[in-house]
Amino acid sequence: MIKKICFLIFVLLCVKLSAQDYGTVRGIVIDSTNSEVLSYASVGLKELGAGAYTDSRGYFIISQIPYGKTYSMTVSYIGYHVKQLRVSVQKGKVTNLTIKLVPAGIEIQAVEQTAQRVTTQNETNLSLERIGIHQLEVIPQGVETDVFRSIKLLPGVQSTSDVSAQYYVRGGSSDQNLILIDGVTLYSPFHALGLFSAIDPDIINNLEFYKGGFGAEFGGRLSSVMDIQTKDGNKNKFGLKASSSYLSGKILLEGPIPDGSFIITARKSYSNDILKKFLNNQNVPADFYDIAFKLNYSNPNFIEGSKFLVNGFFSGDNIKNNDPYIQDYKWSNNMFSFRWFQVGDSPLFYEIGASVSDFSGEAIPKYSGTRPLKDDVSDITLKMDFSYIFDNRDEINLGFHIKQIQSKLLSTDVSNNSTSYENSGTDIVLFAKYKFLQIDNVGVDIGARLNGASLAPGKGANSVIEPRLNITYKPLSFLSLKAAYGKYRQEMVTVTDENNVINVFEPWIVVPAYLEIPISDQFVIGGTIDLSETLKLSAEGYYKKATNLVFKNYDKVYTSDPDFINGDGESYGGEYSIKYNNNPVNISVSYTLGYAYKIIDGLRYYPGYDSRHNVNVSFDVDLGKGWQFGAVWVYTSGLPFTEITGYYDKLYLNDLFAPWYVDQRAPYTILGVQNTGRMPDYHRLDLSLSKKFDFSFMKFTFEFNVINVYNRKNIFYFNRDTGERVNMLPFLPTATIRVEL
Repeated sequence: MIKKICFLIFVLLCVKLSAQDYGTVRGIVIDSTNSEVLSYASVGLKELGAGAYTDSRGYFIISQIPYGKTYSMTVSYIGYHVKQLRVSVQKGKVTNLTIKLVPAGIEIQAVEQTAQRVTTQNETNLSLERIGIHQLEVIPQGVETDVFRSIKLLPGVQSTSDVSAQYYVRGGSSDQNLILIDGVTLYSPFHALGLFSAIDPDIINNLEFYKGGFGAEFGGRLSSVMDIQTKDGNKNKFGLKASSSYLSGKILLEGPIPDGSFIITARKSYSNDILKKFLNNQNVPADFYDIAFKLNYSNPNFIEGSKFLVNGFFSGDNIKNNDPYIQDYKWSNNMFSFRWFQVGDSPLFYEIGASVSDFSGEAIPKYSGTRPLKDDVSDITLKMDFSYIFDNRDEINLGFHIKQIQSKLLSTDVSNNSTSYENSGTDIVLFAKYKFLQIDNVGVDIGARLNGASLAPGKGANSVIEPRLNITYKPLSFLSLKAAYGKYRQEMVTVTDENNVINVFEPWIVVPAYLEIPISDQFVIGGTIDLSETLKLSAEGYYKKATNLVFKNYDKVYTSDPDFINGDGESYGGEYSIKYNNNPVNISVSYTLGYAYKIIDGLRYYPGYDSRHNVNVSFDVDLGKGWQFGAVWVYTSGLPFTEITGYYDKLYLNDLFAPWYVDQRAPYTILGVQNTGRMPDYHRLDLSLSKKFDFSFMKFTFEFNVINVYNRKNIFYFNRDTGERVNMLPFLPTATIRVEL
């Protein structure tokens, strides 16, 4: 079967369609000041009413253009001057362009979107959010710009507290979210007890966030994909940026090298005082750093149309308590990758890459009485991806991925016996998908992943095919209807204790051999209505059914009992949003109604992140002369918790030789049915105000944020031992200073 599919794919790639009365325009759109690619820029041909968006690499292709004519092309991007140019098209040829857009001045914010209404009519992008770094910067921040905290404003994305940057997508647990940096998996993306992201936003060029319905090119997770593309670095001149917040200091250096450029960022924490606000004035002895770099090289005299990229990312956290009765933690990430991206003479793109991603973490109990944990994961991946666009605008994508993973978890069981989960496996995947785009108002993205070998040796390893389907239909110029289905599987999971309020350290393991491999089926349906050129209404409904999820076995008594068991999950809901984008004003309002369940041994309960109602309102405005104002209001209905039903005096025989008059009884908490209680509602208003100063030799930015403006007392949890109420963030002003040379 696989041989037949490969042969069919080979034929499709090698044979061009017979329609030769057309030409093709292909190009890349970049910033004129630093040559950074501009992802999702709008490109349109006026005479044909056709066009395209640039992809994450800045490239676009417009095919099936009648030859022998010269066309007016319009290129636009938010924050840049619109560019008009004339393009000649030749029969059966690809016209290559490099288009440089000039950033608009601070006072010039009105940007045309000429091609937008004609380029998205059959785009298969259900449940996809595309976010640029400029969007992250205008959102009010907790302490500093943070990508994970920012995406929580999207409908369908849920959080459990102000304390954690962890997020949950459409009823899935946090380990079901795939996080990629330039195509490489990041296993532990958090700093400081999970309070902040380990990814410095200053290195981000663009971000694609799939809440569901993601294509065959992605795999290994059940819920979502965050695909981050980093900046290349300034190809025109050297630059230096530095910033400081209440939490950390950062520096960025970039500049040209022969036939390329480089960029390097570094961040280091230097104060823990602000972190006390997140944990009820308790000391948080967190010490962290992260370093990222990227080199790129492109020389037409070496290999025409090629681009070589080298990436590195390194981060580390060390939480060291002076109290010997409080456990310590430490973990680190190390990533390195090499990629070769090639643009062919025909409408063909391909990329070949190799990467290494290592994660190491440890929980050190000292005298706390907790159990030690030590986890090591090594991931070596080879990739080959191909894309070919036919003359009729259809597109075929192929990929061959090999992933070698070694994981080792050291722990202790209920009898304090050492246990070790050590596994090594190879995942071999062939994916193929076909985009049917030749009909203007219909788009179909159909594909599948074929798993030739499995990481996990467990049951269900032979479930090798993961079909994917995404359909778009536009019956009217202002109405777009979309639907998607996908089957997904996940062979690596985290060891999570659902009874903990904060999970500081979540080790990764390959699914044990005695368990089934987790599988999820997802159905999504939605639509968008363009009420005007500046006002858009969208709605999506989803249903997810997961089987063979991996849970910790809380009923383990004997050493022979398994540490983990299989269970199921189910979630469904609806998401609704309305967006008004008319620079300098942008307004977004969203509402999510969601239901999430977990099922173990036939018992159905709510997970801790199940919230019924969520409302997000965001507003930002460019006030001119470098001033920017933003506001965010969020509302969440109460999260589940397990209620206390009573106490009794339990006899603890800790000392068999204690005198008879020593009472060894202590109160023991009796808990009710898991997560049947609900916390009070949560709501909060955040404001931000920033000012940019542009001097002849440097740029200076001052940003002031106020968190929880009206000081809402949002409960975090009750301490079961003391009865103390612990609240989330109070009224908290913060400030950040940035300097750019």
